[in-house]
Amino acid sequence: MSRLTPCKRKDFIKKMRKLGFDSPKSGTRHQFMVYQQYRLSIPSNSEYFVPQLKMMIREVEEIIDRQITIDEWNEL
Repeated sequence: MSRLTPCKRKDFIKKMRKLGFDSPKSGTRHQFMVYQQYRLSIPSNSEYFVPQLKMMIREVEEIIDRQITIDEWNEL
């Protein structure tokens, strides 16, 4: 079984684009990505560690209304 590993910010953004999110846009405190009418805040740190990554993936799953498996995430 695969495991989640830390993810660079630029790689996270590439994966979000593959899932249908628009390019990052500037907000007041964080950049954000848009999927239909939803906004996903993108923290500014250069690398997302596993706990933060899990939290953000859960938020993405709610936005796109489907589950993302670890294998699917690693293949994106």
